Amino acid sequence: MSETRVFLLPDLGEGLTEAELVSWHVAVGDEISVDQPIAEVETAKSTVEVPSPYAGIVAELHGQPGETLDVGKPLISVTPVGVAGVAADDAAPAEPAGPVVEPAETELGEPVAEPAKAHPEAEAYREEEKAGSGNVLIGYGTPGGHGVARRTRAPKSSVAVAEPADAKPAEDDLSLLRTRVPGRLGAVISPLVRRMAREHGVDLGELPGSGEGGLIMRRDVEKAIHAPVAEPAQTRPVETKPVETRPAATQPVETAGAPEGVDARTGLPIASRTPVKGVRKAVAANMARSRSEIPEATVWVDVDATGLLELREGLKAGGSQVPGLLAFIARFVTAGLKKYPELNTRIETASDGSQEIVSFDGVNLGIAAQTDRGLVVPSVRAAEKLTARELDAEIRRLTDVARQGKATPTELGSGTFTLNNYGVFGVDGSAAIINHPEVAILGVGRIIDKPWVVDGELAVRKVTELTLTFDHRVCDGGTAAGFLRFVADAIENPTTLLADI
Repeated sequence: MSETRVFLLPDLGEGLTEAELVSWHVAVGDEISVDQPIAEVETAKSTVEVPSPYAGIVAELHGQPGETLDVGKPLISVTPVGVAGVAADDAAPAEPAGPVVEPAETELGEPVAEPAKAHPEAEAYREEEKAGSGNVLIGYGTPGGHGVARRTRAPKSSVAVAEPADAKPAEDDLSLLRTRVPGRLGAVISPLVRRMAREHGVDLGELPGSGEGGLIMRRDVEKAIHAPVAEPAQTRPVETKPVETRPAATQPVETAGAPEGVDARTGLPIASRTPVKGVRKAVAANMARSRSEIPEATVWVDVDATGLLELREGLKAGGSQVPGLLAFIARFVTAGLKKYPELNTRIETASDGSQEIVSFDGVNLGIAAQTDRGLVVPSVRAAEKLTARELDAEIRRLTDVARQGKATPTELGSGTFTLNNYGVFGVDGSAAIINHPEVAILGVGRIIDKPWVVDGELAVRKVTELTLTFDHRVCDGGTAAGFLRFVADAIENPTTLLADI
């Protein structure tokens, strides 16, 4: 009997739990090799190609283009060439038997304790994470390619050894299954636990983990599932009472009486329904969280940018390659964050409700970029070490890969402060929403001619508006105003900070 190996959709980075299948690069019956791209998937952060950790004949494709797949669910089934008489030119196996998922092994051949014999998905997930060539796909790595460590398959046994409910998973299991939960520092969980929580409506963001380092275990989710036994008895009368007291005559008017395709509340025809998914879903969740958690405040100032524009024109006349205006402003921002580091921080909340302000030795400057897939914020890493020309080159590169949907989760999720140039849309100002979990965002409006007083005389100058939205928990208005004034002064007198361009 042929042995089919099931490759589960791997974790694609930083807490992403699902991905949309864009297209298949292979078909049933194709022979594939290790690390060959088999599918293209789109996550809430980028579009990536998924390589196969197995070589063999494609036995089954688990999903259709356009379908949303959960992390840890089957993606593709592969039958190794030469197993049970399967040859390379013997393409599609007829009706393969149920997939066989092998027990996990250690590098030295010792069997790893299997805590989820009753859950084959988790068992397969551990096995497929250990196969492959050593190449890395964002948050997913196959460790087999950097050495010749010998693998000895653990002997199969018909007796399943169940792990005690309170037993700690092996360190190898933790390294294979851990995935960070967005917004929580210590809570990491396996795809199996995420699925269990999702199916039972358990909010992982509010669930303390009992494992090492705050790890959320299966027992924690099971405890949460069985804990609120008495709650339905209190809430059920409240839910059913309005239905019982509503006049019967009004019910048909709102439901059965409404024609198909007509909104019952407004009476207007429904033009379309668009699922909220991908980047739009991620942006919506992040913005809603920012608004609900961050007590934000906004300060703004009009700035005379004539001096900066004249400096660029002078550099152009000299024949040198001149950075864009956004690169100059980015240079001023990184200098300002060195002087006002409170705005380059993050607030972390522990499971007991206590909070800490985390500061960073460096600036990862996020650049808000509008793409066909929605608003994304790739970040320039260690931006404080770059000159204006170097910033310009990196901003252009990141904007390009973001618009192609090829930016990695690291590039999209590592920012410490965001710069947003909404002036390209022809607007003067905006009270932007902070890119959670950052604590501040600086917006730049369009540059237009305005009357301005210079040395007591009225003149026409190139004026822009800077808007800073900040988290009032990390600093007060004096710090925010000081940073904003620093950037404004640098724009008005650019030569003082640009000796290194």
